Amino acid sequence: MPGTPRAGIIPVTPFQQNCTLIWDDATKVGAVVDPGGDLDRIEAAIREQGVTVEKILLTHGHVDHAAGADELRERLGVPIEGPHQADKFLLDSLPETAANYGLDAARPVTPDRWLDEGDAVTVGGLGFDILHCPGHSPGSVVFVSRDARFALVGDVVFKGSVGRTDLPGGNHEQLIRAIKDKVLPLGDDVAFIPGHGPTSTLGAERVSNPFLQD
Repeated sequence: MPGTPRAGIIPVTPFQQNCTLIWDDATKVGAVVDPGGDLDRIEAAIREQGVTVEKILLTHGHVDHAAGADELRERLGVPIEGPHQADKFLLDSLPETAANYGLDAARPVTPDRWLDEGDAVTVGGLGFDILHCPGHSPGSVVFVSRDARFALVGDVVFKGSVGRTDLPGGNHEQLIRAIKDKVLPLGDDVAFIPGHGPTSTLGAERVSNPFLQD
């Protein structure tokens, strides 16, 4: 029996990035997705929900998603999985990027496991398939629970928008292709948590997202 996912969104950093605490309702074992900063707030949410965090997941290497990952790994004593290795240059340069944006000091991040298309990740009794969806960043990945009809999409697609592609390694055509070829075919009923802003469903975005209309 697959587990039932529960999720809590913790907005972090001045970018109001959706750090997400996801857990298996049956076991209360979970993961922190994209801890970009404000680690005390993230740890308070973990305690409040009574979740045992077993790993950190990264959708991509941008500073608002990954800057707190190395320190949180140290605090919790858990591994980091993701993103795709194509984002190594972003993770290596997190200290400089954070300084440029006037954010709290950040450490470079080397994941314990890079993820690629077709890989699988477990969180408690939950299973996620990995889609490599470059465009916003070269190494962006999407975590998909096919059983629960749920996805964590990072900055690939948003309610009414898509990820910006004017940052290093960005490519708009590549991003739209990844969304149309890999993400939308998962099904209209799939709900998703993006890296910023409100949640949505793939069906709603397929019919109303202006970036996805032919």
